[in-house]
Amino acid sequence: MKNRKVKFGMLGCGRVAEHYRIMLNEIDPIESIDIVACCDIDKVKAKNMSIAFQCNSYYSYSDMLNSEEIDVVLIMTPSGDHFSNAKYALNHGINVLIEKPITMRVGEAIELGKFSKKRGLICASIFQNRYNPAIVELKNAMESDRFGKIISASIRLRWCRYQDYYEDGWHGTWAKDGGVINQQAIHHIDALNWICGPVKSTVAKMKNRLNNLEAEDTMVALVNFSNGSVGTIETTTAARPKDFEASLSVVGEKGTVQIGGIALNKIDEWFFIDKLEIDDNIRTLCDEEVPTGYGLSHTRQLREFIDCFLTGSIDAPVSVEDCIPTIQLIHALYASVEDNSWVELANKPKSMRLGIG
Repeated sequence: MKNRKVKFGMLGCGRVAEHYRIMLNEIDPIESIDIVACCDIDKVKAKNMSIAFQCNSYYSYSDMLNSEEIDVVLIMTPSGDHFSNAKYALNHGINVLIEKPITMRVGEAIELGKFSKKRGLICASIFQNRYNPAIVELKNAMESDRFGKIISASIRLRWCRYQDYYEDGWHGTWAKDGGVINQQAIHHIDALNWICGPVKSTVAKMKNRLNNLEAEDTMVALVNFSNGSVGTIETTTAARPKDFEASLSVVGEKGTVQIGGIALNKIDEWFFIDKLEIDDNIRTLCDEEVPTGYGLSHTRQLREFIDCFLTGSIDAPVSVEDCIPTIQLIHALYASVEDNSWVELANKPKSMRLGIG
Protein backbone atom coordinates (compact mmCIF):
# COMPACT_ATOMS: atom_id res chain seq x y z
CA MET A 1 0.00 0.00 0.00
CA LYS A 2 2.86 2.41 0.75
CA ASN A 3 3.95 2.62 -2.89
CA ARG A 4 0.57 3.27 -4.48
CA LYS A 5 -0.77 6.66 -5.49
CA VAL A 6 -3.48 8.30 -3.44
CA LYS A 7 -6.50 9.27 -5.54
CA PHE A 8 -7.79 12.77 -4.84
CA GLY A 9 -10.97 14.40 -6.00
CA MET A 10 -10.95 18.21 -5.91
CA LEU A 11 -14.21 19.88 -4.87
CA GLY A 12 -14.09 23.57 -5.72
CA CYS A 13 -11.87 24.96 -8.47
CA GLY A 14 -11.44 28.59 -7.47
CA ARG A 15 -8.62 30.69 -5.98
CA VAL A 16 -7.26 28.07 -3.58
CA ALA A 17 -7.45 25.29 -6.16
CA GLU A 18 -5.39 27.44 -8.49
CA HIS A 19 -2.69 27.62 -5.81
CA TYR A 20 -2.71 23.83 -5.55
CA ARG A 21 -2.38 23.62 -9.32
CA ILE A 22 0.71 25.81 -9.26
CA MET A 23 2.26 23.97 -6.32
CA LEU A 24 1.60 20.45 -7.61
CA ASN A 25 2.32 21.08 -11.29
CA GLU A 26 5.07 23.67 -11.18
CA ILE A 27 6.74 24.25 -7.80
CA ASP A 28 6.65 21.07 -5.71
CA PRO A 29 5.12 18.01 -7.44
CA ILE A 30 4.17 15.02 -5.27
CA GLU A 31 4.53 11.69 -7.06
CA SER A 32 2.17 9.86 -4.72
CA ILE A 33 -0.81 12.12 -5.53
CA ASP A 34 -3.15 11.35 -8.41
CA ILE A 35 -5.82 14.01 -9.01
CA VAL A 36 -8.48 11.86 -10.66
CA ALA A 37 -11.36 14.35 -10.80
CA CYS A 38 -12.23 18.03 -10.37
CA CYS A 39 -15.69 19.37 -9.55
CA ASP A 40 -17.18 22.85 -9.54
CA ILE A 41 -20.62 24.27 -10.34
CA ASP A 42 -18.78 26.70 -12.62
CA LYS A 43 -18.22 24.52 -15.68
CA VAL A 44 -15.39 26.66 -17.03
CA LYS A 45 -13.42 26.45 -13.78
CA ALA A 46 -13.98 22.71 -13.52
CA LYS A 47 -12.93 22.12 -17.12
CA ASN A 48 -9.82 24.27 -16.88
CA MET A 49 -8.69 22.52 -13.69
CA SER A 50 -9.32 19.10 -15.21
CA ILE A 51 -7.16 20.05 -18.20
CA ALA A 52 -4.37 21.14 -15.83
CA PHE A 53 -4.45 17.80 -14.01
CA GLN A 54 -5.44 15.69 -17.04
CA CYS A 55 -8.45 14.27 -15.22
CA ASN A 56 -12.23 14.16 -15.51
CA SER A 57 -14.35 17.23 -14.75
CA TYR A 58 -17.71 17.23 -13.00
CA TYR A 59 -20.34 19.84 -12.23
CA SER A 60 -22.18 17.69 -9.70
CA TYR A 61 -20.58 16.55 -6.44
CA SER A 62 -22.69 13.39 -6.31
CA ASP A 63 -21.78 12.54 -9.90
CA MET A 64 -18.08 12.77 -9.09
CA LEU A 65 -18.33 10.57 -6.00
CA ASN A 66 -20.52 8.00 -7.74
CA SER A 67 -18.39 7.86 -10.90
CA GLU A 68 -14.82 7.83 -9.59
CA GLU A 69 -12.72 5.75 -7.23
CA ILE A 70 -11.57 8.43 -4.79
CA ASP A 71 -9.52 8.01 -1.61
CA VAL A 72 -9.68 11.63 -0.46
CA VAL A 73 -11.89 14.59 -1.30
CA LEU A 74 -9.97 17.87 -1.07
CA ILE A 75 -12.67 20.40 -0.16
CA MET A 76 -12.11 23.97 -1.35
CA THR A 77 -15.68 25.26 -1.54
CA PRO A 78 -17.06 28.35 0.27
CA SER A 79 -16.39 28.04 3.99
CA GLY A 80 -20.07 27.77 4.89
CA ASP A 81 -20.36 24.63 2.76
CA HIS A 82 -17.44 22.75 4.33
CA PHE A 83 -19.52 20.91 6.93
CA SER A 84 -22.14 19.56 4.52
CA ASN A 85 -19.55 18.77 1.83
CA ALA A 86 -17.38 16.85 4.30
CA LYS A 87 -20.32 14.98 5.82
CA TYR A 88 -21.44 13.92 2.34
CA ALA A 89 -18.04 12.43 1.47
CA LEU A 90 -17.69 10.71 4.83
CA ASN A 91 -21.15 9.21 4.32
CA HIS A 92 -19.79 7.74 1.09
CA GLY A 93 -16.83 6.20 2.94
CA ILE A 94 -14.32 8.74 1.59
CA ASN A 95 -11.66 10.58 3.60
CA VAL A 96 -11.70 14.38 3.61
CA LEU A 97 -9.06 17.09 3.70
CA ILE A 98 -10.71 20.48 4.15
CA GLU A 99 -9.30 23.92 3.47
CA LYS A 100 -9.59 26.24 6.46
CA PRO A 101 -11.85 26.70 8.29
CA ILE A 102 -12.72 23.06 8.79
CA THR A 103 -16.23 24.27 9.70
CA MET A 104 -17.84 27.57 10.64
CA ARG A 105 -19.24 26.40 13.98
CA VAL A 106 -17.61 24.46 16.81
CA GLY A 107 -20.50 22.00 17.04
CA GLU A 108 -20.13 21.13 13.36
CA ALA A 109 -16.45 20.34 13.84
CA ILE A 110 -17.19 18.13 16.83
CA GLU A 111 -19.82 16.28 14.80
CA LEU A 112 -17.41 15.68 11.92
CA GLY A 113 -14.76 14.43 14.33
CA LYS A 114 -17.08 11.92 15.95
CA PHE A 115 -18.59 10.78 12.66
CA SER A 116 -15.25 10.30 10.88
CA LYS A 117 -13.81 8.29 13.78
CA LYS A 118 -16.91 6.11 13.86
CA ARG A 119 -16.44 5.40 10.16
CA GLY A 120 -12.67 4.91 10.50
CA LEU A 121 -11.95 7.77 8.10
CA ILE A 122 -9.61 10.77 8.07
CA CYS A 123 -11.09 14.22 8.62
CA ALA A 124 -8.42 16.91 8.66
CA SER A 125 -7.92 20.54 7.70
CA ILE A 126 -5.25 22.62 6.00
CA PHE A 127 -3.27 25.00 8.20
CA GLN A 128 -0.19 25.13 6.01
CA ASN A 129 1.58 27.87 7.99
CA ARG A 130 2.24 25.34 10.75
CA TYR A 131 4.72 23.82 8.28
CA ASN A 132 6.59 27.02 7.44
CA PRO A 133 10.26 26.53 8.47
CA ALA A 134 10.23 29.73 10.54
CA ILE A 135 7.06 28.72 12.37
CA VAL A 136 8.41 25.21 13.00
CA GLU A 137 11.53 26.66 14.64
CA LEU A 138 9.48 29.12 16.70
CA LYS A 139 7.30 26.26 17.93
CA ASN A 140 10.44 24.26 18.80
CA ALA A 141 11.89 27.20 20.72
CA MET A 142 8.65 27.59 22.68
CA GLU A 143 8.44 23.89 23.55
CA SER A 144 12.12 23.91 24.58
CA ASP A 145 11.37 26.77 27.00
CA ARG A 146 13.95 29.02 25.37
CA PHE A 147 11.81 32.10 26.06
CA GLY A 148 11.47 31.51 29.78
CA LYS A 149 8.53 33.45 31.16
CA ILE A 150 6.41 34.77 28.28
CA ILE A 151 5.69 38.49 28.46
CA SER A 152 3.57 39.11 25.36
CA ALA A 153 2.67 37.75 21.92
CA SER A 154 1.08 39.48 18.96
CA ILE A 155 -0.03 39.00 15.37
CA ARG A 156 -0.38 41.60 12.63
CA LEU A 157 -2.03 41.03 9.27
CA ARG A 158 -1.92 43.92 6.82
CA TRP A 159 -3.28 42.56 3.56
CA CYS A 160 -5.13 44.03 0.61
CA ARG A 161 -8.48 42.86 -0.75
CA TYR A 162 -10.37 45.17 -3.08
CA GLN A 163 -14.14 45.35 -3.24
CA ASP A 164 -14.42 42.96 -6.19
CA TYR A 165 -13.15 40.17 -3.92
CA TYR A 166 -16.36 40.49 -1.90
CA GLU A 167 -18.69 40.52 -4.90
CA ASP A 168 -18.77 36.76 -5.56
CA GLY A 169 -21.82 36.04 -3.40
CA TRP A 170 -20.08 34.44 -0.43
CA HIS A 171 -16.85 36.17 0.60
CA GLY A 172 -17.48 38.47 3.54
CA THR A 173 -20.94 37.07 4.33
CA TRP A 174 -21.82 35.84 7.80
CA ALA A 175 -23.39 32.62 6.57
CA LYS A 176 -20.62 31.50 4.25
CA ASP A 177 -17.41 33.23 5.32
CA GLY A 178 -17.07 35.91 7.98
CA GLY A 179 -14.57 38.73 7.65
CA VAL A 180 -10.82 39.12 7.85
CA ILE A 181 -10.56 37.26 11.16
CA ASN A 182 -12.16 34.05 9.82
CA GLN A 183 -11.01 34.21 6.21
CA GLN A 184 -7.47 35.59 6.00
CA ALA A 185 -6.27 35.91 9.61
CA ILE A 186 -7.51 32.48 10.70
CA HIS A 187 -4.03 31.15 9.77
CA HIS A 188 -2.34 33.64 12.05
CA ILE A 189 -4.89 33.21 14.83
CA ASP A 190 -4.16 29.49 14.57
CA ALA A 191 -0.40 30.01 14.76
CA LEU A 192 -0.74 32.36 17.75
CA ASN A 193 -2.98 29.95 19.64
CA TRP A 194 -0.98 26.85 18.66
CA ILE A 195 2.34 28.33 19.77
CA CYS A 196 1.40 30.66 22.62
CA GLY A 197 -2.06 29.54 23.75
CA PRO A 198 -4.42 28.68 25.04
CA VAL A 199 -6.14 32.05 25.32
CA LYS A 200 -8.04 32.68 28.54
CA SER A 201 -10.03 35.81 27.61
CA THR A 202 -10.33 38.42 24.88
CA VAL A 203 -11.97 41.69 23.93
CA ALA A 204 -12.29 42.82 20.29
CA LYS A 205 -13.47 45.64 18.09
CA MET A 206 -14.21 45.45 14.37
CA LYS A 207 -14.87 47.91 11.56
CA ASN A 208 -15.42 48.16 7.85
CA ARG A 209 -12.94 50.82 6.84
CA LEU A 210 -12.71 50.56 3.06
CA ASN A 211 -14.64 47.49 1.92
CA ASN A 212 -18.38 46.88 1.88
CA LEU A 213 -19.21 43.45 3.32
CA GLU A 214 -21.53 41.94 5.93
CA ALA A 215 -18.66 41.08 8.25
CA GLU A 216 -15.49 43.10 8.92
CA ASP A 217 -12.45 44.17 6.91
CA THR A 218 -10.61 45.24 10.10
CA MET A 219 -10.42 43.83 13.63
CA VAL A 220 -8.21 44.54 16.62
CA ALA A 221 -8.24 42.66 19.92
CA LEU A 222 -6.52 42.19 23.26
CA VAL A 223 -5.98 38.71 24.66
CA ASN A 224 -5.01 37.22 28.00
CA PHE A 225 -3.22 33.90 27.76
CA SER A 226 -3.59 31.10 30.29
CA ASN A 227 0.15 31.37 31.06
CA GLY A 228 -0.36 34.91 32.35
CA SER A 229 1.03 36.74 29.31
CA VAL A 230 -0.90 39.26 27.23
CA GLY A 231 -1.23 39.76 23.51
CA THR A 232 -2.64 41.80 20.66
CA ILE A 233 -4.33 40.98 17.38
CA GLU A 234 -4.36 43.48 14.53
CA THR A 235 -5.85 42.41 11.20
CA THR A 236 -7.12 44.14 8.09
CA THR A 237 -7.78 43.62 4.39
CA ALA A 238 -7.99 47.39 3.91
CA ALA A 239 -4.26 47.91 3.41
CA ARG A 240 -3.53 49.42 0.01
CA PRO A 241 -2.35 48.68 -2.63
CA LYS A 242 -0.88 45.24 -1.79
CA ASP A 243 -0.26 42.70 0.96
CA PHE A 244 2.37 44.17 3.28
CA GLU A 245 2.74 41.97 6.34
CA ALA A 246 1.72 38.81 8.15
CA SER A 247 3.70 38.61 11.37
CA LEU A 248 3.78 36.85 14.72
CA SER A 249 5.99 38.07 17.56
CA VAL A 250 6.80 36.59 20.96
CA VAL A 251 8.58 38.43 23.78
CA GLY A 252 9.95 36.44 26.70
CA GLU A 253 12.34 37.02 29.59
CA LYS A 254 15.09 35.10 27.76
CA GLY A 255 14.35 35.84 24.11
CA THR A 256 12.41 37.73 21.46
CA VAL A 257 11.32 36.44 18.04
CA GLN A 258 9.32 37.96 15.22
CA ILE A 259 8.28 35.97 12.16
CA GLY A 260 7.24 38.20 9.29
CA GLY A 261 7.10 38.53 5.54
CA ILE A 262 3.68 38.38 3.86
CA ALA A 263 3.06 34.77 4.90
CA LEU A 264 4.95 34.12 8.15
CA ASN A 265 7.82 33.20 5.88
CA LYS A 266 10.78 35.27 7.14
CA ILE A 267 12.54 35.82 10.44
CA ASP A 268 12.62 39.52 11.26
CA GLU A 269 14.02 39.09 14.78
CA TRP A 270 15.59 36.07 16.48
CA PHE A 271 17.38 36.74 19.75
CA PHE A 272 17.97 34.54 22.79
CA ILE A 273 20.15 35.29 25.78
CA ASP A 274 21.18 31.63 25.96
CA LYS A 275 22.46 31.25 22.43
CA LEU A 276 22.49 27.97 20.50
CA GLU A 277 24.46 27.01 17.39
CA ILE A 278 21.32 27.08 15.23
CA ASP A 279 20.78 30.78 16.01
CA ASP A 280 23.67 31.94 13.81
CA ASN A 281 22.15 30.32 10.72
CA ILE A 282 18.47 30.64 11.49
CA ARG A 283 17.63 32.96 8.61
CA THR A 284 19.50 30.80 6.09
CA LEU A 285 17.59 27.76 7.34
CA CYS A 286 14.15 29.33 7.56
CA ASP A 287 13.65 32.34 5.30
CA GLU A 288 11.65 31.72 2.13
CA GLU A 289 10.63 33.87 -0.81
CA VAL A 290 6.93 33.32 -1.47
CA PRO A 291 4.83 34.48 -4.42
CA THR A 292 1.64 35.10 -2.42
CA GLY A 293 0.22 34.98 1.09
CA TYR A 294 -0.59 31.29 0.58
CA GLY A 295 3.11 30.55 1.07
CA LEU A 296 4.80 27.29 0.06
CA SER A 297 3.74 24.83 2.73
CA HIS A 298 0.59 23.23 1.34
CA THR A 299 2.63 20.43 -0.19
CA ARG A 300 4.57 19.94 3.04
CA GLN A 301 1.33 19.24 4.86
CA LEU A 302 0.04 17.13 1.96
CA ARG A 303 3.08 14.87 2.16
CA GLU A 304 2.50 14.22 5.85
CA PHE A 305 -1.20 13.63 5.20
CA ILE A 306 -0.38 11.10 2.47
CA ASP A 307 2.13 9.29 4.67
CA CYS A 308 -0.57 8.96 7.31
CA PHE A 309 -3.11 7.63 4.82
CA LEU A 310 -0.70 5.10 3.31
CA THR A 311 0.15 3.66 6.72
CA GLY A 312 -3.55 3.14 7.47
CA SER A 313 -3.77 5.74 10.23
CA ILE A 314 -6.71 8.13 10.57
CA ASP A 315 -4.74 10.53 12.79
CA ALA A 316 -3.65 12.88 10.02
CA PRO A 317 -2.50 16.44 10.56
CA VAL A 318 -4.24 18.88 11.20
CA SER A 319 -7.05 16.93 12.93
CA VAL A 320 -10.51 18.14 13.91
CA GLU A 321 -9.29 18.28 17.50
CA ASP A 322 -6.36 20.46 16.42
CA CYS A 323 -8.75 22.90 14.71
CA ILE A 324 -11.33 23.31 17.46
CA PRO A 325 -9.29 25.72 19.68
CA THR A 326 -8.87 28.06 16.71
CA ILE A 327 -12.60 28.00 15.89
CA GLN A 328 -13.38 28.63 19.55
CA LEU A 329 -11.05 31.65 19.66
CA ILE A 330 -12.55 33.13 16.49
CA HIS A 331 -16.04 32.75 17.94
CA ALA A 332 -14.84 34.40 21.14
CA LEU A 333 -13.54 37.37 19.16
CA TYR A 334 -16.86 37.80 17.34
CA ALA A 335 -18.85 37.21 20.53
CA SER A 336 -16.85 39.96 22.23
CA VAL A 337 -17.80 42.37 19.46
CA GLU A 338 -21.45 41.32 19.65
CA ASP A 339 -21.54 41.64 23.46
CA ASN A 340 -19.27 44.70 23.56
CA SER A 341 -17.35 43.15 26.44
CA TRP A 342 -14.53 40.87 27.52
CA VAL A 343 -15.37 37.19 27.07
CA GLU A 344 -13.92 34.15 28.81
CA LEU A 345 -12.97 31.18 26.63
CA ALA A 346 -13.96 28.82 29.46
CA ASN A 347 -17.57 29.93 28.90
CA LYS A 348 -17.41 28.68 25.29
CA PRO A 349 -18.73 31.89 23.73
CA LYS A 350 -20.38 31.60 20.32
CA SER A 351 -21.00 34.21 17.68
CA MET A 352 -24.67 34.73 16.92
CA ARG A 353 -23.81 35.46 13.27
CA LEU A 354 -20.81 33.46 12.07
CA GLY A 355 -22.00 30.44 10.12
CA ILE A 356 -25.61 31.50 10.58
CA GLY A 357 -26.12 34.82 8.79
